[in-house]
Amino acid sequence: MKFLKLIPILLILLGGFSNKNLAYAGSDNPKNYKVLSNKKLSIDNIKYSLKQGDDFIKNGDFDKAKDSYQNARKLSTQLASFYSDLNKAFIGVDARIPNEMQKKGKKTLQILAETNERLASLYIKNKEPEVAVPLLVEIIRIMSPNSVEGKQAYEKLLKLGFVETTYKG
Repeated sequence: MKFLKLIPILLILLGGFSNKNLAYAGSDNPKNYKVLSNKKLSIDNIKYSLKQGDDFIKNGDFDKAKDSYQNARKLSTQLASFYSDLNKAFIGVDARIPNEMQKKGKKTLQILAETNERLASLYIKNKEPEVAVPLLVEIIRIMSPNSVEGKQAYEKLLKLGFVETTYKG
């Protein structure tokens, strides 16, 4: 019986287990392996969630559309925050990285504004304008009042009666 207990110890000591080629996760060259190759944390995934939400709207399933849009909003908020943090961390260290993070951050904010607009429209359609107002205000904050998205968001705030002054910008 004691001999059976010694077998695993002998195998380990004598090198019975090889650690080569155990975790390359499907990549032929381990140097080319990227953890995020499935793109869960990506702009493409946000776009996919938006498309899913649009498909749910076409099919009349507003609850699933709302969930899909909220998922896209959550992911785009996270990505924008990550890009902003990296941008700040590398300022003065390596100018290429802040430039890349700024570009990706702008794309992400653009998609966040688009997501907020779709969610706000859905809330307005479901007679929940009080939930739509913060989303519309966020669009103006992140895109600026002079952007097309900002102007459209302000126009919706005007139609909802949240603001009274027309914006002529």
